[in-house]
Amino acid sequence: MRGTERSLARRAELIAIGRKLFADTSYDALSMDDIARQAHVAKGLIYYYFQSKRGYYLAIVQDSVADLVTFAASGLTMPAVDRVHRTIDGYLRYAEHHQAAYRTIVSGGVGFDAEVHAIRDGVREAIIDTIAEGAYGRSDIAPLPRMSLLAWVCSVEGATLDWIDRPELSRDTMRELLVKTLGGALRAVEELDPVYPAPQPARRDT
Repeated sequence: MRGTERSLARRAELIAIGRKLFADTSYDALSMDDIARQAHVAKGLIYYYFQSKRGYYLAIVQDSVADLVTFAASGLTMPAVDRVHRTIDGYLRYAEHHQAAYRTIVSGGVGFDAEVHAIRDGVREAIIDTIAEGAYGRSDIAPLPRMSLLAWVCSVEGATLDWIDRPELSRDTMRELLVKTLGGALRAVEELDPVYPAPQPARRDT
């Protein structure tokens, strides 16, 4: 058991190192020799855990994704509108405090790679499901509200990348801005399909 725990800890350490490496340097610019040298490990160790550079990169992306989704989706027992606020705040907090991992998830570093894009799409779907649960009480929504939420999530990715590069707005202001743009998207859905009414804003104590 101790050997297994050490192995898992070593793998997690290599992933943490890889997050930083791929955040600062493009995928194609890093060779396995570069990675091993900067990680201060034998190249064979990386092959042992991940089989290839691509396997290593995908493990980094998948690990980052799990962290982001878990962080953003907490607070599921809250009232619907509060849950939406909590999801957006969690998303921004993650991006703010784990900038390298966030850039890896959203921007990638491997060019057009179907598997990497599928992982990123999985993040989008998880966030959409979380917002839909908060807004409508369920995640199995029709194509119209799902497309509206997808468009909103894609805009959030771009805005958040810019925000962590140039943090001219506070996180609170950024959160409220994204909440209001989400409200606009939900009201547009309601106009087009009254079956999906926009949630009423809760009275928030300050």
